[in-house]
Amino acid sequence: MIVYGYARVSTERQTDESVSLEEQLRRIEGRARERRWQIAEVFIERGVSGTIPLGNRPAGARLLAALQPADIVIAAKFDRMFRSASNALDVICDFQRRRVSLWLLDLDANVAGGRMAKAVLTILVAVAEAERQPFGERIRDAKRNQRRSGQYIGGDRPFGWRIGENGVLVEDEAEQRALVEMRNLRSAGGSYRAIAEHIRKVHGLQISHMAVKRAVGRSV
Repeated sequence: MIVYGYARVSTERQTDESVSLEEQLRRIEGRARERRWQIAEVFIERGVSGTIPLGNRPAGARLLAALQPADIVIAAKFDRMFRSASNALDVICDFQRRRVSLWLLDLDANVAGGRMAKAVLTILVAVAEAERQPFGERIRDAKRNQRRSGQYIGGDRPFGWRIGENGVLVEDEAEQRALVEMRNLRSAGGSYRAIAEHIRKVHGLQISHMAVKRAVGRSV
């Protein structure tokens, strides 16, 4: 049995007493002393948003990789470890399969085993179902707002644009000139492959025929 701690702060200077790194570590160490456990390591996320699933965070991924059957994880608060009920449900079920205990101190329970586990999982299933649609709507609203403000929202960078400060898309002059020509050639009946070859030869820009198709069809 190996005991690990897990703590997370969204910003380096997070000062709220209930979520500060110092307070989380104090609670984790306090529970370990109560149980006479020796903590092998505390995995700490600094400046990591709670919107990122546990397995995609640097320390979270290392924690999950380190766990073996009978190990114990202690975290001060539910929201320090999980982004949502559905994320929590996935991780807790995985811990149960791996026979790993997870103590969330704000719930004062081992949520992956023991008397409270069934009740916690029942609640999480209900909340996860309820949050799926609203969560998707929030994401779509956020992306629409980002598009309106000209911000880059991830995925392939739009041809004709570069990513400037604060994630705002800024016109790339060379690519914009090529983009105008691509649209003119397409309007004249040129194939995407022929247009891509022309842009590579004339403008010196490396672009595939599929990228030409996406670029010509984009409004941004």
